[in-house]
Amino acid sequence: MKRLSRKTTFIIIVVLMILTVITIYGFNHHRLVNKLQPVKECVSNCTNAATLPSPPTPFIPNQQLDEKQRFLSTVAKKLSTVPQPNTFEYILLRAYGAVFLNQELEVKLPQKVILATEQEAQEFQATLTMAQVDGTKDCYLQKSAADALNKARILQNIPLKSGYAGDCTRDFTTNLHFWQKYANNQVLEQVQQGKETKILGTVAPPGTSQHLWGLAIDLRVSSPAQRQALNQNGWFQTVEHDVPHWTYIGWTEENLSKFGLKNQVVGGITYWLTPI
Repeated sequence: MKRLSRKTTFIIIVVLMILTVITIYGFNHHRLVNKLQPVKECVSNCTNAATLPSPPTPFIPNQQLDEKQRFLSTVAKKLSTVPQPNTFEYILLRAYGAVFLNQELEVKLPQKVILATEQEAQEFQATLTMAQVDGTKDCYLQKSAADALNKARILQNIPLKSGYAGDCTRDFTTNLHFWQKYANNQVLEQVQQGKETKILGTVAPPGTSQHLWGLAIDLRVSSPAQRQALNQNGWFQTVEHDVPHWTYIGWTEENLSKFGLKNQVVGGITYWLTPI
């Protein structure tokens, strides 16, 4: 009788333990489901909450403005101060300012048209993200510009002008060397006074070259197919009379007039020139 009682007690205890485990499991499972449900709902319904902010919309000037106003209102987004007419800075903006229309987030531009000293140029260039042009030894540009040029060169064979690093990004000393090769301080004074500007289509004064900014390159281009490949990838000729010189603007050709640039053929070459 005692054996039967012990056996019965043991069975009851086992049954109670099983029921307890089942009850606890059911309760915890219910809590887990309740916790997972909001997660499932967020996965399906809260996609926007997890996405990164959209990049800023590119600035397009009011198309009711004239060309000059469209251009100046755009470059004002890049320059700390827009140069005033009849100043040396304004002359430089007229000659080299098309590059300030570039609005790609990865592209960096100086906040003024002149990097007056070697130190200023070095400090600016230290902020740039550079990349090598494919198939070259020492030709570097800002990464966006290099990537775009590499795409164009996949479409067409487009060689550098000389094949050396000087065709690409230059430091302040190289910019100065080129200036001294073609001009002198007297010519610089005439440029500053607006009496001589043709030289700007041959060489840039110290601290003013687009090459300093990693957004210009000298190329040997002779066919419409080469030009088309470059234009499709944001590269244009923007410095009048400087035939080998190409500028990375980052826009397609149909967009350039929106910013006031003027399409002008000079000596059989199609340039996109500033309207000031």
